[in-house]
Amino acid sequence: MPPSTGTTARASGDFSLIGRLAAAFDIAPSVPEKSLRKHGTSRFDGSTVVSARRRNLPYGSCFVRRTYRIVVAKPGLDGHDRGAKTITRALRDHGFEVIYTGLHQTPEQIAETVLQEDADGVGLSLLSGAHLTLFPRVMDELRSRDLGDVLVFGGGVIPDADARALREQGVAEIFGPGSSLKAIGQWLESALDESESD
Repeated sequence: MPPSTGTTARASGDFSLIGRLAAAFDIAPSVPEKSLRKHGTSRFDGSTVVSARRRNLPYGSCFVRRTYRIVVAKPGLDGHDRGAKTITRALRDHGFEVIYTGLHQTPEQIAETVLQEDADGVGLSLLSGAHLTLFPRVMDELRSRDLGDVLVFGGGVIPDADARALREQGVAEIFGPGSSLKAIGQWLESALDESESD
């Protein structure tokens, strides 16, 4: 008979609720130390963050280097969030830690959320047609907070010419309607793994 949660937690010396839950579900408690050093913040104050991914289980096409934190945001007055909620769930299923900001976020609010959550990437979902204005403003706000290394990607109904213009301005990728959720997750995993090794 396998040991109870309490026995496992006692054996590891971690009696906290998170420690007992991590032991019960065989998930890896981890603090993204490299990320904390990268952004120079101590938001976690030494507390344990539990990864949503089980230890040593592959997903996508390879093992990720660590659990990445992604902010998904809806900038501007766009009131349609079905796509943002869909990508949020798909990225969580892929193994990312995802923070969804909700509707009607200003570029300043989005950048502040990225800073406070110590995120590795931010996905912007926009259907209102203001992408050529709002995407660059979000990127400016990130740079003003010394977060220029945060990966920015987006989605929505964005014409190809505008998508090219956004890529030239530093947006890593634009995903249009009908994009494969699995392909988005794999692309994001690969892009963040690549930036992690630089």
